[in-house]
Amino acid sequence: MQEIDLKALASGVLWAAFGLSVLFGAIAQRTHFCTMGAVADVVNIGDWTRMRRWAMAMGVAMIGFNLMVAAGWLDAGKSIYGGPKFIWLSALVGGMLFGFGMVLASGCGSKTLVRIGAGNLKSLVVFVVLAVSAFATLKGITAVARVATVDTVAVTFGSGQDLPSLLAAGTGAAKAMLAAVLGLAIGGTLIAWSLAKAEGRSADSLLAGLGVGAIIAGVWWVSGRLGHVAEDPNTLQEAFVATNSQRMESLSFVAPVAYTLDWLMFFSDKSKALTVGIVSVVGVVVGSGAYALATRRFRWEGFRDAGDTANHLIGALLMGVGGVTALGCTIGQGLSGVSTLSLTSFVAVAAIIGGAVAALRYQSWRIERTG
Repeated sequence: MQEIDLKALASGVLWAAFGLSVLFGAIAQRTHFCTMGAVADVVNIGDWTRMRRWAMAMGVAMIGFNLMVAAGWLDAGKSIYGGPKFIWLSALVGGMLFGFGMVLASGCGSKTLVRIGAGNLKSLVVFVVLAVSAFATLKGITAVARVATVDTVAVTFGSGQDLPSLLAAGTGAAKAMLAAVLGLAIGGTLIAWSLAKAEGRSADSLLAGLGVGAIIAGVWWVSGRLGHVAEDPNTLQEAFVATNSQRMESLSFVAPVAYTLDWLMFFSDKSKALTVGIVSVVGVVVGSGAYALATRRFRWEGFRDAGDTANHLIGALLMGVGGVTALGCTIGQGLSGVSTLSLTSFVAVAAIIGGAVAALRYQSWRIERTG
């Protein structure tokens, strides 16, 4: 393959990822798709509507990803989620930090981008702090601490840590068959639970659940199938074009936010190339902004007082550190990672929910104490 073909391929991958991300932003703005909001609704008022939307999206993404594995198009081990190293402590600690932080910051990484598109200036501040703290945890001072502490605690499997690989190694069954069975069984169960109540069958719930889940699977196809090169002519090795991790990726909004700020700050440096993660960040803002303007939802919003500012700054810091440590956010681990059936992703999602519940309880305690 000639270099010009690689450039054309990268361009196609980036445009496809951008388009899907624009759609994600519009759907999230239209349906108020938000994991933090879903957890808060359950804890504060016992409303499971938005949690059912998240579960449906998770189920759809699982089915889509694993059917592509069964077809031989994708391999979980070629993502950051499905490798042999099970970093359970990093997922646990990072997930708790992220979950607590997203409550203080009024939403996770994706919700921050959706709110920026609708004119929320608080979210713009969260974006910057999240990006800086995430980059520091990727390559800076908190990265040194992360590598020296929680990342040292891990279990290394002889195969990938995704459930189909683990079961295939233990039983000798075909991984492709196991991926199809497990994806359909677990994903189908989540979808069935989502549809069991009337609120899970509303137009917005179906749009959010089916739409977001399909987008996650779609970006996996774009990155892992369309963008896959069996032999890069420059390195003679397998490659996935236009990704920061050099592996196939789907949507995630912690490390990509950091890479976006880095790209903006060092734009004149030709080594700073656009990636799937960067165009996805921009796409969500564009999609949300377009829908907000079209429906007159766009409005400027700032901080209420110093306490509100402090909460958002601390929350953004915790999300940046925690999201990188856990290898993802409510979208990166909660949808993209879980769709691969990775053990690390399941731990991270449980920890994120646990951290969010703890933060919500803390906020209730503060209100009762000052009331």
